[in-house]
Order: sequence, then structure tokens, then C-alpha cells
Amino acid sequence: MLRRTIEASEVQSPGQLTELLDQEAYLADEGLATAAFLALRMGRPLLLEGEAGVGKTELARTLAAVLGAPLIRLQCYEGLDGPQVLYDWDFARQLLHLKAAEAGGVTDAARLEGEVYDRRFLIARPLLKAVETQPSVLLIDEIDRADVEFEAILLEVLSDFAISIPELGTVRAERPPVVVLTSNRTREVHDALKRRCLYHWLEHPSFDREVAILLRRLPACSETLAEQVAKAAVRLRGAGLVKPPGIAETIDWTEALLTLGARELDPDLAAATLGALLKHREDHETVLGNGIFGDLRR
Repeated sequence: MLRRTIEASEVQSPGQLTELLDQEAYLADEGLATAAFLALRMGRPLLLEGEAGVGKTELARTLAAVLGAPLIRLQCYEGLDGPQVLYDWDFARQLLHLKAAEAGGVTDAARLEGEVYDRRFLIARPLLKAVETQPSVLLIDEIDRADVEFEAILLEVLSDFAISIPELGTVRAERPPVVVLTSNRTREVHDALKRRCLYHWLEHPSFDREVAILLRRLPACSETLAEQVAKAAVRLRGAGLVKPPGIAETIDWTEALLTLGARELDPDLAAATLGALLKHREDHETVLGNGIFGDLRR
């Protein structure tokens, strides 16, 4: 049976939001559920910081599923600028239109100018698309990878969810999108942007929560295997690795183990499947050299 989607204004409490997220196999703790609930009800962007793989991006995806809204994702990177995030004109189509008009004998310059800057020639980038789409969830992923100048563009849009297009006027959201920003904290996000947002830091899950997440996301996983994987993950996060595994990696690792028919984890199998968990050669050497998987069955 299809579950009815819900509007942000219909979510009545953090507890209800926790249940809705759980229905989509996302297990949120009280702090995260409260922050997300307040973002929904107050209409404020939610800035999530934490190590890679702890579930920041997945929360935005899950909120979109809960609300029955499209997820509009803006992946940040160095050099991101206005035309890439706001809008751009489709110059190729504009040129074709001008050539067709010329071939048809149209000579009225004012008419041509008005036609060539018609809405149909405008390419909506993620920020404009989110402003025009109701409802929607806007994910601004890894904002710490973008330049500081990009934050100024973003701050202006988030202040009133309106985008000014000189040729067409101002496009304003009838209903502001739900906005989730994520950061792995490779640099500090500017205070002005932080003040506009609600903030939450995502830790790696506790042992018990990680076991629960594995069992929820991978129904074929035995409780024994989930506990052994979570135990190994806790050890690895304290081993001084270049890139400790997040919950995303432990899910991938467990799925790889299940694909191989594992019901429990032994050191040889752990070593053979390490590439699903750790993505740096130095980390492989550290783990295999220190015998971290030596007593997983205890």
C-alpha cells in the first residue's frame, strides 16, 4: 500500500519526524530529529556538519521521500559561480531562433529582443529550480568545497528565496524549499551563512545505533554479523586512519559481505573485503599490519 506523503507543516513533533524517517529506513537520534523538525516548521535552512559518511546527504534524500518532494541537489566544488547555480541563457537555442526569424523576414529588433529573452530560453540551475518548484528539497552538498564568494550568492538567495533576472524580473518562491546544507568541515563556513541556518553536528553512530542501522537497511544481515561489523567500525575510527569509515562505508561493507554469503565476520574475510570499507592504501596497511580484525568473534 502506498504511504501518503506529508507536508512540512503537518509534522507535529520531532518524535513524529523520527517515525517518518524510520519508515524510509533512516534512523535519526533525538538531536538530529529535533534540528530537522525545527528546520521544517521554522522554514530555516539546516546546516549539517560532520565527518564524511555519517548520513548528512542521506537525511536530505530521506526528507524528500517523506515529503514526496523532488530532491534538487547542488554539488559544490571550487570555482562554482552564478551561472552554474542560478540560471543561464541557452545561447545555442537563442541563436537558432534569431536565424529562423531572420529567414522568416522578421526585422523588428525590439520584438526579436523580447522573444530571444523569453522564459523558454532560460536554463534553470539548481537554485532557480528550487525556487520555482513547490514543494522541493534543496540539498547544497559539501559547501565547504566551494569558494567563499559562492556563499555570498547563496546567502542572498536564502534570505528571501527570490532570484532577480534582469531580462524577466524577480522570481520568488510561493513556498520556500526545504534546504539542507552539508559540510565535511574542510574549511569553516562563513558566520553570516551560519547565522541564517539552524545547525547540527553529526557524530558517528554509537555501537548500538550502528547495529540497528545495519539491520534496518540490510534485512538479510544477521544480528551477529551486524554486531561484528559495528565492533570493527568502532575500532577503525579510533585507529588514526587517513579516512575512518562512516556509516555509509559500513553499510557498503556489510552488503559486500552478504553478497559473499557471510553470516559472521572472520579476519580473512574482513581482509579480503577491506576495499569496500577503506579507500586509502595507507589505511589498508595500518589495519592489516596491526591485526585489528584478530578477535572479531569474541
